[in-house]
Parts: sequence; structure tokens; C-alpha cells
Amino acid sequence: MFTLGGNLVSVVVALLVVTIAYWKWKYQYWKRRNVPYLEPRIPFGNMEKVIRGKKFFGIEFKNIYKEMKSRGWEHGGIYTFLKPTYIPLDLDYVRNIMTKDFKYFMDRDNYVNEKDPLQAHLLNLSGTRWRNMRAKLTPTFTSGKMKGMFQVMAESQEGLEQKMDEEYKKNEPINIKEILACFTTNIIGTCAFGLDCKALEDENSAFRVFGRNIFNVTKLQVLKRLFARNFPQVAKLLNLSISRKQNVDFIMNMVQDTIEYREKNNFTRNDFMQLLISMKNNKSVDVDGHEGKPLTMDELASQALVFFAAGFETSSTLMTFALYELAKHQQIQETLRNEISSVLEKHNNQISYDSIQDMKYLSQVIDETLRLHPPAAVTNRRCIEDYKLPDQDVIIEKGTTVIIPIIGIHYDEEYYPEPEKFDPERFTDENKKARHNYAFMPFGEGPRNCIGMRFGLLQSKMGLVSLLKNYKFTVNKKTREPLHYQPNHVVLAAQGEIWLDAAKIK
Repeated sequence: MFTLGGNLVSVVVALLVVTIAYWKWKYQYWKRRNVPYLEPRIPFGNMEKVIRGKKFFGIEFKNIYKEMKSRGWEHGGIYTFLKPTYIPLDLDYVRNIMTKDFKYFMDRDNYVNEKDPLQAHLLNLSGTRWRNMRAKLTPTFTSGKMKGMFQVMAESQEGLEQKMDEEYKKNEPINIKEILACFTTNIIGTCAFGLDCKALEDENSAFRVFGRNIFNVTKLQVLKRLFARNFPQVAKLLNLSISRKQNVDFIMNMVQDTIEYREKNNFTRNDFMQLLISMKNNKSVDVDGHEGKPLTMDELASQALVFFAAGFETSSTLMTFALYELAKHQQIQETLRNEISSVLEKHNNQISYDSIQDMKYLSQVIDETLRLHPPAAVTNRRCIEDYKLPDQDVIIEKGTTVIIPIIGIHYDEEYYPEPEKFDPERFTDENKKARHNYAFMPFGEGPRNCIGMRFGLLQSKMGLVSLLKNYKFTVNKKTREPLHYQPNHVVLAAQGEIWLDAAKIK
């Protein structure tokens, strides 16, 4: 018995020694590639706080960027578990990866299970499939289309003003993110799908509940995503799904019902859904000149999901942080309100597409908010072919994950002195021209930048103008300061929410 027990202990010890030795060997990857790296720790690599759910991943990458930059590095390597990740710091490297040498970094490093419904959307697609889908969807987001949608958006703006008036009369702290999320849910519902989501009338409407479910990520989902990203082959072998059934059912039913109604009643509408219906019913010629295939229902629903999710969440996040910063900086808020008043006066006191385009200081406030609080704190790429850095004896191997630390760049003192300070003057035309073009990229850059950027900015500007022309905002003590971000959230979200007080403008 003693011998058997002793043998078992010996086997366990041997396995442990081999495992640790293998881990240490894997952690020499960047050293072998001649890339400086931050020392990892077994078993989590450099991402222990994120994996344990103790820190928002964007803030961790901000800290990693700052540490690497303080060491004078132009780039560096880290590890998540055993997976090596490349991080460019020099903005010329960033530009090359995202734009100039895009053909080497065309794909995102996202786990995609083709058997999992709602995975075949624009953010996940690779190669030719991505190029074809991007080309087909791009016409939806031209400035001309945005101008045409404005009147439909304006209907939701009236609902926002009514909802804000109701909240103001309660004389209680206002959870501003919830109101704004209801507003953007209504806009995306009507502009994209021709549906009345009734989110401003009922905060627990079906679409608002669905929106919360998408972004309230459970710890199990976080672990699934981490596992799938770091061990994709095993995840596919296990047929691992990262979609929640209730979300799949909701969007599939919504899309099927909408299509069925339109086709049965021969109803057409100049919106995103109509474009998807056309892509479902018609074969088309792809960007390489080959005949394309019609969209399947899963593909169609996937595009609808990502458009809905990105359309309401990122814009409501942007407006929330903008109002928070304005509430903390009363002089800036007053300067912006004066601009709003003077511009609207020139446009018959109407919030219109043209009047919003005339508000230059509003654009500066939004840009500075996006610098401090970018909803997408990082973006990623996957190297699809061995790539030699132009001026170094370094090759980024095919299959390597690349993380662009957007939030780290946005807080770099080299580009933004006193980076923690909220200062819209950073974004005057003169100051923007003085900086590297890639020092500010809240929507990404290059061919895979955010396709809905114009839409998001337009609805954000409309929402802010609607509120600021009627109310003065201050921070309520219910807001936890200094702000900390929710660790398991997909985009930036304040812990405990942001609570404001509002006073009517007389």
C-alpha cells in the first residue's frame, strides 16, 4: 500500500514538474521572438485580475500600456494563460497594423462557432466573407442615409424629453444611463427595424430587457469566452456555445416576425432590415466579382443582433459619461449650452441634422469624452500571415493575437498632457492637426473601423442637445467617486451607475 501510494505521489509530482516546465517554456515565446515582454505568472500569464473578475480588461490594458511605455518600449508581449499577445505602442506600428499593412491583420481574434446561432456577424467574420458583408452593409451608413433618418430619430427625441420631464418632477437622483439606454433602444428599433420598442414608456419592455441581458455578462460567460479565445480548437471540439439561449430566441423571433410581416403584406421601408431582406432574397455579386450567396436566417439575425447591440449600448455609454463630465465641469457645460442656444436660434430653434453639424464645441466635448471613456477600450486583430516589422528583426507569426490598447494611447502624456483632465480644447482643429492621426481612435481605424460611427455620433449629439438645452446637470452623491468600471462588462460601465441631479433652465 505504501509503495502504491508512493508511486502515485511520484507520478503526480512528475506531472506537476513537467507541466510547470512546459508553462515556463511557453513563457519564453516573446524572448525567442526578440520582443520585450512583461514577466508572466503561472497559470494566468499577465491577466490574473481580469480572469478572476477583479478588474475591467480595458483598465488592465491601460496599465500594461503605461508600464511598457515607461520602459521605453515601442512594442511588447504579454500572455493570457499560455497564449502570447502582441501589443504595439509606437503609433506608426499601430497605423501599419490597422491600415497600411491591413492585409496581414484583416481578421479579428474572436472565437466563432459556426454551429452557434448569431455568431456570423460583421465583427466575427473573416477574410472574403467579411469583405463581402462589409461592402453590402456600408451603403446603410452614408452621411446621406443619416440625414434621411434624422426625422425618424427626432420622434424618439420627443420621447426622451418627455421621459426626462417625468424624472425631473420626481425630485430624485436620476440614473442617467438607464434613460439614455431606453432612448437609444427606441432609436435603433425604429431606424433599423421599423419597430416601436416602447423602452422610454416602459423600462422593462421586452427590448430593454433584451438589451440588458446582452451586456450583463455572467462570470460563467466570461470564463467561456476566455477559454474559447485561448483554446479555440478545444472549444470547437466541445461545440462550446457562448450565446445565451434567451438572447438567441428573442432576436431570431423578432427578425422572423418582421420579415414575415413585411413579405406577407408587401411592405417595404428604407431601413437596415429592408437591406437584410434584400440580401436574403437576392443573389448578389461579391467584391471579387463572384456570385454571392443569399443570406441565411442565422446570418441575417446575426447582423441584426450586432447592429442593435452596438447601436444602443455604445451611444448611451458615450452620452452618460459626457453628462457626467459636464456635471463635474460647470463652466464647460455652460459654454456648450450657450453654443446650443445660439446655433438653434439660427435654425428656428429646431434640432435638425444641419443645426447639429454646426455645433463645433459639441463635437469637441464628445471627442474628449471618447478619449477619457472610450466604450471600446481595446480592439484586436489576428495576424493571418507572417509579418516582419519594417525596421526591426522581428516577425509576428501567423495566428498571433494583436491587441491595440486604445484606452492606453488615449491616456498617454506624450499626446495628452494631464491626461486625467477633461479638456475639450484638445480637439480644436489646430490641436488635432498637431497630433499623430492614430493618437485618437475610439471607433478603431482602417478598413475594420466601426461601420456605424456616423449613426452613433448623430444619435448621441441629438440626445445631448435635447437634454442640455432644457436642464443643468450636477453629480448626485449617490455616484461612487472616483469612478471605477464594472469588471465583467463588455463596454465601459461605472460601478454603481452614474446618478445626476437636474435643474430646469429658466
